[in-house]
Amino acid sequence: MSFPEKPHSSIAAFYEAYTGQVTQALASVPKSALAAAEIVLSRALEADAHVYACGNGGSAAISNHLVCDHAKGIQTDTALRPRVHSLSSTMEMLTAIANDLDYAEVFAYQLKTFGRPGDVLITISSSGDSENVVRAVQWAKDNGMATIALTGFTGGRTAKLADVNLHVSADNYGIIEDVHQSLMHVLAQFIRMNRMPRDLVGARKF
Repeated sequence: MSFPEKPHSSIAAFYEAYTGQVTQALASVPKSALAAAEIVLSRALEADAHVYACGNGGSAAISNHLVCDHAKGIQTDTALRPRVHSLSSTMEMLTAIANDLDYAEVFAYQLKTFGRPGDVLITISSSGDSENVVRAVQWAKDNGMATIALTGFTGGRTAKLADVNLHVSADNYGIIEDVHQSLMHVLAQFIRMNRMPRDLVGARKF
């Protein structure tokens, strides 16, 4: 049975139920996978590799937001200069590829243009099964890139394909996307915190 399983009598009651579901979903993310994702990202940033993110719909918005927090945020008070890009923000490329080739190729085609061995691809997909995201993960793996998949529901194909799967055990798009957004922030803030002077951690806003 999915959430919400029944109508709620008031928005306050729905809010209580929703936040309870978010709490459970946050707790469901495997901590070992989170640690593995941090290692993959940190190694790439220290090697001056590029990090690419992609997703559709609300996941596209998280992909775009990731650029700000992982590029601008991580370099604040650190020696890192992250090179982070969203494949979901390139409207001209997206529409040209979708129109001339296939919407399923919009991310993989961009990786063929920009991606190099040692780079990292982060995919954000609640279902984990969007064809354009699956093709991007497959291309990245076949061409020497590390892959991190943020998923929900049953995980889909990207959960199995990716090197690291940050899986959210939930069956509501809003809750899954809320947790994906939180994971994006947690990774960025932890990497920044670990590389800034210790006496500045409590003095800075995160």
